[in-house]
Amino acid sequence: MHPLKAEFIKSTPTVENCPKADKPEYAFIGRSNVGKSSLINMITGVKKLAKTSSTPGKTQLINHFLIEDSWYLVDLPGYGFAKVPVKEKAKWEKMTWDYLEKRENLLYVFVLIDSRIPPQKIDLEFVNKLGEKEIPLKLIFTKWDKVKPQKGQKNINDFKMALTERWAILPEHFITSSEKGSGRMEVLQLIDEINQSN
Repeated sequence: MHPLKAEFIKSTPTVENCPKADKPEYAFIGRSNVGKSSLINMITGVKKLAKTSSTPGKTQLINHFLIEDSWYLVDLPGYGFAKVPVKEKAKWEKMTWDYLEKRENLLYVFVLIDSRIPPQKIDLEFVNKLGEKEIPLKLIFTKWDKVKPQKGQKNINDFKMALTERWAILPEHFITSSEKGSGRMEVLQLIDEINQSN
């Protein structure tokens, strides 16, 4: 797996402190422990680019990585089960939505969903909120190597079916496994195509 040139730029607590908005930007977000750091490391091919942790809530800031000197990959705090005080969680949430709504060079948000489990209300609500705010998004179903294909596919279908209550056209989705590297080329190809068309 050929690694990309990837460089950590900075971690910031507010959208105002983010790097200059002069390159295409793609944000990755998901429920705590969905495998976000592992996925970012798999997509870039750089093993320890994003810090993985078994403790939910490891990512607490907006983390910018410059990829191939041409676009930003942004690691956002997870939502959901992080064992932190309510006040702290509210602060993360405000920071995240400020970034999602105000960052002018943000082209897509990749929302990570655990393929091993049935649709979760918290994921559906987050995706629906992005839709309401007209923030472009793609879905990434993670941990495909840890679920039987039939069960995983049912979970994905059920998730998409739940979205049809609010969505006329469903967001594009990818199926990935950080362990096996599957889905990497599809995600990178999409990013490449979007970068070339902008």
